[in-house]
Amino acid sequence: MTPDSERARELPTGWTFFRQWLKNPIRVAAISPSSKQLARQMMSQLPPTCRRIIELGGGTGVFTEALLGHGIAPADLLVLELNEELHQHLVRLFPGVGVVCGDAGDLRRIAESHGFAGEQPADAVISGLGLLSMPRSIQQGIISAAFDCMPPEGRFVQFTYGPANPVMREVIESLGLVARRASFTWWNVPPATVYVYQRRTSRAIAPRSMR
Repeated sequence: MTPDSERARELPTGWTFFRQWLKNPIRVAAISPSSKQLARQMMSQLPPTCRRIIELGGGTGVFTEALLGHGIAPADLLVLELNEELHQHLVRLFPGVGVVCGDAGDLRRIAESHGFAGEQPADAVISGLGLLSMPRSIQQGIISAAFDCMPPEGRFVQFTYGPANPVMREVIESLGLVARRASFTWWNVPPATVYVYQRRTSRAIAPRSMR
């Protein structure tokens, strides 16, 4: 291991995230990791019987840690992170979790190759991706692939900065989804809103109770 990588391993999580923002502020939209309050709000929107999860945009692992804390087994969690340094950070923190350095646009192939499709689909997909900055075709491709990895009642949980729905109306209508604004927190930098998306044909599922 090089001296630079050894020092990076010892850096606090917030600094690891901030360095990636400095390198690419467009791709890494926030200047600090998601707050624990936001993580709790995301977890509260999971179906109560949720067992298998795909996380898009693992970042520094705030949501990954929360998912494990809510009883998701490491083997039942698949995390995608495109940034190589953050990917290595997640691998070190969560050795039992399937952490993939990959693009969410390649979700179908990645999910299939890691056993999160077909007969063993994910129950939900949690996303920290910057959907607001994506063109419609990429948005639709990622969200369509996410729902292909879930059963009919599967749910897509996304946070965004500010109050606006991050998924375009045309994408929601094209994929036959319904969107619900679930919560908002000021205790995040920047403040964040949680949205939940489900297929129109899904039966209503109560969110998981807070612990």
